[in-house]
Amino acid sequence: MLTANEYSHESVLLEEVLELLPTDLQGVYVDGTFGRGGHSRALLAKLGEQARLFGIDRDPQAVAVGEQLAHEEPRFTMVASRFDCLPSIVEQAGSLLSGVLLDLGVSSPQLDDPERGFSFLREGPLDMRMDPTSGQSAAEWLASAAEEDIANVLYRYGEERKSRWIAKRIVQEREQAPITRTTQLASLIAAVVGRGAPGKHPATRSFQAIRIHVNQELAALEAVLEQSIDALAPGGRLAVISFHSLEDRMVKLFLRDAAGRAPQTKGMPYVEQEAKVRLVGRAIKAGKDELKTNVRARSAVLRIAERV
Repeated sequence: MLTANEYSHESVLLEEVLELLPTDLQGVYVDGTFGRGGHSRALLAKLGEQARLFGIDRDPQAVAVGEQLAHEEPRFTMVASRFDCLPSIVEQAGSLLSGVLLDLGVSSPQLDDPERGFSFLREGPLDMRMDPTSGQSAAEWLASAAEEDIANVLYRYGEERKSRWIAKRIVQEREQAPITRTTQLASLIAAVVGRGAPGKHPATRSFQAIRIHVNQELAALEAVLEQSIDALAPGGRLAVISFHSLEDRMVKLFLRDAAGRAPQTKGMPYVEQEAKVRLVGRAIKAGKDELKTNVRARSAVLRIAERV
């Protein structure tokens, strides 16, 4: 297992977050996906002496980095948890929040460490858990899940069109030998899917889907979005960086509805909607300069809303 600092992580859309998230330089903020602390350190450099910042992560390696930062920086507190724990953060802070940042998905250190099992390009145990100390690994789930359940996960979370063929092959293969390695699963999927789109590995969608399922990522995202409405002070902002269409669609529709812009049913009486947030600009994507130095930013989308 690699040490907490062995892999670096370049924070995505950092300048945009620093410009648009802080509205009260003495307020209370949450970095809901601490990772290696890039966003947190940059925010601390901008915030005032009375400000407080809570970092949240369930990855033990990220928590170790955060705890070290907490020793160095009295304004920072590290919380080992899923990010859908905002009510407890508000209680601990003793006040509503001035801002919440969520940088979704898997981090570069997690992808780069073969022992974590997130990457189909690196040989390693088929784990994929954000917190390797709890829950069911990807290998354990694939060893026992029904064929229909596997197919549904691949289709729902990965939008994989050949989900049923892949699920069928997984069940056939596990009867011969357990599927426990990343490259073992990637090769199996590639044999079913064939050549993927140019520049895209055929196992990309399936690995994404299994990771999302194992970590219950979309359930956590749905919960934290709902929590943010009550956790934010008036004028406080929610900033969400997503990396694939499922996440971004959830965020987009949630913010649309929270802004009182939900579509009305045709033919039904008009219903006045309460606006709980206002949208701050349009969706933001990385500029050319950032894309030159950080390939992870190419699919990133930043959406921001302000509590009213």
